[in-house]
Amino acid sequence: MRRSRSPPDRRCDVDRTYLARMGSQEIELPIVDLGPGKQAALLMTIDLPVSVLAQAGRELADLVRERKPDIIVTAATLGIPVAIAVAPHLGLDEYVVLQKSRKWHLRDSPSVEVTSVTTIDAQRLTLDARRLASIDGARVAFIDDVISTGRSAAAALDLLTRHGAQIVSVAALMTEGDEWRSALGESADLVQSLGRLPAVTEDF
Repeated sequence: MRRSRSPPDRRCDVDRTYLARMGSQEIELPIVDLGPGKQAALLMTIDLPVSVLAQAGRELADLVRERKPDIIVTAATLGIPVAIAVAPHLGLDEYVVLQKSRKWHLRDSPSVEVTSVTTIDAQRLTLDARRLASIDGARVAFIDDVISTGRSAAAALDLLTRHGAQIVSVAALMTEGDEWRSALGESADLVQSLGRLPAVTEDF
């Protein structure tokens, strides 16, 4: 286990950080302001050491494997490193990315609006029309970095199921609070993660 210098999930006073357990590892996350009266421990996959993310990918794959997915779907941008870390350990050689920026080659592709706790403006998740055949009838594991409010994951599941996907897992490195349970409804039972972060709060 990495960084066993102090118990998991305890508040850190140095430079406003939070020490959280992610599977067998402990990671130190910055506490950031998200607006008036809102703070969160921010997990950014692009800031994690490669070795930490690689270990997390192996451990998350161990959780997801029992669901027997045919393909992984993730959301740009921070979910992509997680999908790359998980896929080889499930014996999968491809994944589908739901994009958040409208590119020319996606102008005729299906999309859905989504809001995120860490994003100021509403965005759209877009499923490349050229990848529709990859998910139609497939057992899909939707994999992301963090499930917080659950709105992004719920929008992704809606988009995928409308195009024939059978969702067998909603997996993330971490969940945050419990608000995601109501947003995901029955799909909340599909959630798998390596750990839990405190909910966005006024007092961190």
